Amino acid sequence: MSVTVSRSLDIERIRKDFPILERRVGPDGTVPLVYLDSSATSQKPRQVLDAVNDFYERHNANIHRGVYTLAEEATAMYEDARATLARFIGAPDPATVIFTRGTTESTNLVSYGFARKILREGDEILLSVLEHHSNLVPWQFAAQATGAKLRFIPLAEDGSIDLTDLEDGLINERTRLVCVTGMSNVLGTLPPIRTLADAAHAAGAAILVDGAQMVPHVPVDVTALDVDFLTISGHKMLGPTASGGLYGKRERLEEMDPFLGGGEMIMRVELEESTFKEIPWKFEAGTMNIAEEVGLATAVRYLTDLGMENVRQHEKEITAYATRRLEEIGAVVFGPHDVEKRGGAVSFWFRDIHPHDLAQVLDTDGVCIRAGHHCAQPLMRLLGVPATARASFYVYNSHDEVDALVASLMKAEAFFGA
Repeated sequence: MSVTVSRSLDIERIRKDFPILERRVGPDGTVPLVYLDSSATSQKPRQVLDAVNDFYERHNANIHRGVYTLAEEATAMYEDARATLARFIGAPDPATVIFTRGTTESTNLVSYGFARKILREGDEILLSVLEHHSNLVPWQFAAQATGAKLRFIPLAEDGSIDLTDLEDGLINERTRLVCVTGMSNVLGTLPPIRTLADAAHAAGAAILVDGAQMVPHVPVDVTALDVDFLTISGHKMLGPTASGGLYGKRERLEEMDPFLGGGEMIMRVELEESTFKEIPWKFEAGTMNIAEEVGLATAVRYLTDLGMENVRQHEKEITAYATRRLEEIGAVVFGPHDVEKRGGAVSFWFRDIHPHDLAQVLDTDGVCIRAGHHCAQPLMRLLGVPATARASFYVYNSHDEVDALVASLMKAEAFFGA
């Protein structure tokens, strides 16, 4: 497959770093892989694969425990990974970054360790209808446990969030938490995070941003955004699965309770009570995903070398191209059409062919898309569809792959007689 040159990234060079993109798939194993499901999980460059392998081959030991060489090396690599991730998101102090398995664990940590401490009956948690289940279900649990209520920011017709009522009580004295995605995994919508943060803080509330889709695709500075919490999924940003973390303002983290108890998060243990370490270690019980976080640091350095402004520009280019090509063949593309207001998760409905059927037919051409509700069932009901097909793009995707998607959709149309 030829690769159309991007104005912002050298896609041909980048693709050489991803061994899986050399695979041939399809019924007879001869068609090139066209991977368009990076919103679910991204592929990993050779540099990340090598970093994980190197850790296990040369440095494998548990951290914060041993005084021998391997243990000290592993600890240094792990803490260097924390500092690397902190710099990437503009965190003022590495101690404000807690390692977790990703966004779901991070959100649950805040829900249990912070929200349940501050919420009282009648308090409100403000969400949006865009939210992934991982930024909805934990708040349902918190509300049920405390008597708090969930409220939802409505959506505008184009799929952006509607802040018409922001000055008229959308965020008010009863609001204790605002929990919103930084980028929708379905519509690509980019909410105005700083605007929401300012409004939340003016009302005395805290704000958590689900950064699963945002952090991999746009430049992020938590200090400039002034968010209280940001969740991070490493596997969506070229890192290993079960890597990621939670950023929190120091004062927020210090008032939080640990979510997990056990080894390494303690200072002193008595038979009846225990005291805990300082942040971030009081939240990192047991043996952590050491190699995975070391691999994530390598992924962060890879993205930093590309330049996140370039990553974002490439995504705008390919999203605009994909939207135009899909609409040319009669697909209904959901979400904002202004690429300045959206990311590269492009959900669509094509010719009344169920997305699951589409995905299976496209797979015979080696084209990998997501089909389903994308862990956003309330949003699907709002859109009036049972599911959508979704093509999601990243640094290794090209315009030619969009063309391959379109060509395969046309074959599906002929196959189903749609």
